[in-house]
Amino acid sequence: MSGTPRPAAELAARLDVPFDDLDLLDQALTHRSWAFEHGGRPTNERLEFLGDAVLGLVVTDEIYSAHPDEQEGRLAKLRAAAVRSESLAEVARGIGVGGYIKLGRGEAATGGADKDSILGDALEAILGAVYLDQGFATAYDLVQRLFAELLGELAESDTALDYKTSLQELSAARFDALPRYEVTSEGPDHAKTFTAEVHLDGRLLGRGEGRSKKQAEQRAAREAHRALDATDEDVG
Repeated sequence: MSGTPRPAAELAARLDVPFDDLDLLDQALTHRSWAFEHGGRPTNERLEFLGDAVLGLVVTDEIYSAHPDEQEGRLAKLRAAAVRSESLAEVARGIGVGGYIKLGRGEAATGGADKDSILGDALEAILGAVYLDQGFATAYDLVQRLFAELLGELAESDTALDYKTSLQELSAARFDALPRYEVTSEGPDHAKTFTAEVHLDGRLLGRGEGRSKKQAEQRAAREAHRALDATDEDVG
């Protein structure tokens, strides 16, 4: 992607955002390497700063609403996984942001249009530009559309919500004991289904199924952790 970047108006149409001031979107796509080569033109860094805050608020609101039973620590892990550089770059690639970024000759020649950091920064800058031009409601809608699939995948895979670790910490603190897992599987090798049961002090606390042993154990741990939380609330 070292050729001439495509026009900002094309990206606006792809995002389905009716910009009043396309210069804002153009600035959001202006990397400092290009600005340096063109007499110190404004870069996307201020818009990136603004967009980072917009993204953080929207993702936090979405996660908070979608996971009413989760505690603060696990919500924070899910948010961190959603807004890390690799995740932002993945979303940016999905809408072809790299083809619109204005890069200096050296940065373009070394593949800057596909670097995680540049793509993530540009995406945040785009969100900042949308917020300034069309307001928070439009920016919120755009983040929802762009991040819905990613947030769903993160929640389903439990990559951000490590229930096994949380359950181990809770069990050690409350019962001075560690949970024990029993895992069984059925089906052919290419389509196995795993079932995990987690026990504590001889009691069955949770059961979970998954396409892998890890996923089944995480789901069992999630059920067990929620059971212990409910017990604690009843006692309180």
